[in-house]
Amino acid sequence: MNPTPSISRALRARQLNNYICNSCTQQIRRQRRSYASTSSTLKSPEIYDVVCVGGGPAGLSLLAALRSSAATGGLKVALIESQDLSRTRTWDLPEGQFSNRCSSLTPASVKFLEGIGAWQKLRKERVQEYEEMQVWDGVTGARIGFEWMEPSNGTGEGKGRTIAYMNENANLTRGLLERIDELGGVDIFDGQKVEGIKLGEESEDLDLRSWPVVELANGRRMAARLLVGADGQNSPVRTFAGIDSQGWDYNRHGVVATLLLDGQANRTTAYQRFLPTGPVAMLPMPGEYATLVWSTTPELAAKLKSLSPIDFMALVNAAFRLSTTDLAYMHTMEAGQVDELIWREKHTPFDVQHVPARVIGVQEGSVASFPLKFRHADTYIGERVALVGDAAHTIHPLAGQGLNQGQGDVESLIRNIEYSVTHGMDIGARMSLEAYVADRYTKNHILLGVCDKFHKLYSVESGPVVGLRSLGLRAVDAMTPVKQFFMRQAAGQGM
Repeated sequence: MNPTPSISRALRARQLNNYICNSCTQQIRRQRRSYASTSSTLKSPEIYDVVCVGGGPAGLSLLAALRSSAATGGLKVALIESQDLSRTRTWDLPEGQFSNRCSSLTPASVKFLEGIGAWQKLRKERVQEYEEMQVWDGVTGARIGFEWMEPSNGTGEGKGRTIAYMNENANLTRGLLERIDELGGVDIFDGQKVEGIKLGEESEDLDLRSWPVVELANGRRMAARLLVGADGQNSPVRTFAGIDSQGWDYNRHGVVATLLLDGQANRTTAYQRFLPTGPVAMLPMPGEYATLVWSTTPELAAKLKSLSPIDFMALVNAAFRLSTTDLAYMHTMEAGQVDELIWREKHTPFDVQHVPARVIGVQEGSVASFPLKFRHADTYIGERVALVGDAAHTIHPLAGQGLNQGQGDVESLIRNIEYSVTHGMDIGARMSLEAYVADRYTKNHILLGVCDKFHKLYSVESGPVVGLRSLGLRAVDAMTPVKQFFMRQAAGQGM
């Protein structure tokens, strides 16, 4: 038998396979945007299974989860963070002082953190759980109360169930880093700026033409089977992958501060009032402290930051007690808000039982602000790329779900990677990552849209929509099953 035809067919098959591979690589190169510096190096890259860019809550949670999982614990992983993490490891504040960057962690997020052994590392004396939320319309006074009660044990009274846990972001990142250090096996490159991300090259040993290669300022190069972008709103990883992000700026700033309340503070209730300029929320912290998140216009945010502590406290107290007309007038005053509040409160009826305790102190240096944005990436994945947290989406803070969305992303991506590893799949291939984007994209998009619509709905100060929204709020408050549905969504137990 003449072997030539079979050899020829095999040769043609190899040529066709090479042509397809080259074509795919060229297509990937065309789709991806170069995120690189003008300089380059010929140093061979180190090979990693997972390289995560970004050492915030999402990135650290991902690495702690990878190392704590039996399925993924053997992967070679690295973290790249531009900040010096020694400050995170040694973070500490005296008793009675709190960071002004706090997050409301849902029970679902806490359960995930417990599962990877990170929640146990947090300083629990700095965490405050709450069991009730009071939310109302600043224009009409329409109100809805959210509280989760466990079934009674025959006494006729139910036990309060935790809605969320207030915690400083720094407490979370410190705990996550402690867990990572305990597990070991993570190559950490902190204080290192990403100089560029490019596709790799083909060598005698490896074909890295579809692999991202991260170049650091110190000349180190790392090739990633899977590159995870946990690097924030202006993500270099997203830019490299050629993934666009849609959205807009709200022309609003979030003013934050750490507040001291009087002795009547309710530590198990969170309060939020919707004002025409944006919602103002007071969330409980341990002891007689609370954290403030006030979404307002840039001009009013600047005014709040310019006030003396006593006048700042007066405006915060007014925001939960006075009419929007009174509050607008007090915003125009250069000083003297505390005296104005005392006079106006005498002529303004309000239910003491349904407003937060009076603010009697503000922690020095804690008043700050940041711009509010809406952003959503067109997709969360590319070939050998996945996005999590703020690199994938940025949400209005009115529902307190930003950090929780990132934790949900990480939990889903970890399941995806575990499945790929246990089934012998390539963890970085787009096909392997499809389940992640299918799981998370719609859920996040719905929550982003709901928060955006709430912001726009309550920005209206007059007209038919004001009456309709108040009617809707009162109707939901009267329907327990509907309230329970919203609470499940907020607690991360929904879709």
